[in-house]
Amino acid sequence: MLAGPLILSIVFVLFYVAFLFWFGGKSRPLSQAEVDSLLAEMRRRAGKQELTEESSPLLKQFRELTKNDDGREYYMVNLLKFRKKALYPAGSGYSDDPMAANDRYSRAIVPLLFKHGGFPVFDSVVKGRFIHPDAADDWDHVAMVRYRSRRDMMKMAIEIAGNGSDIHKWAALEKTQVFPVRPLVNLMFTRAVVAVALSLMAIVLHLFLSGFKLY
Repeated sequence: MLAGPLILSIVFVLFYVAFLFWFGGKSRPLSQAEVDSLLAEMRRRAGKQELTEESSPLLKQFRELTKNDDGREYYMVNLLKFRKKALYPAGSGYSDDPMAANDRYSRAIVPLLFKHGGFPVFDSVVKGRFIHPDAADDWDHVAMVRYRSRRDMMKMAIEIAGNGSDIHKWAALEKTQVFPVRPLVNLMFTRAVVAVALSLMAIVLHLFLSGFKLY
């Protein structure tokens, strides 16, 4: 009688272990040699080996992102201002709708986020102004993304450089500001929520199987 529930418990424990392995959150910090290698691979995948950090602000910003890396999970805040019309290279064949361009970019990167242990936390629309000095930038959207590590973020960026999906991002955006943060208080108990959800699923499945005398 105990064999069925025991097997069921083991299966769901293995599911949770697999989730913890994917979710991560603590890894080996990036070394200088690894950063150099990742940036070189990014240039290679983009077909722009001639770029240097002096000639490419984006490469320089990736270098800055890796400074003082501790290997731990973090969140990236994205402030977004969209163009009135999407600005694609001539002959691209895409429409000039900036939101359609942004949707194309989102569809391209969300699978990569999940592949590397990240996920969107939220995407919000700015609904007015409050404390807003005259010289401050205006933004349309504010988004936050969880990354498993800066190494994972770099690896994801390499894949984006290889598939060219960033064309949609820059076509959609008039300007953006992006910066990493680590919460001092975080009420997103993801690991605990997944543990509770899997436990409830196991209980429901146990009751179902027991009710139909399937074990």
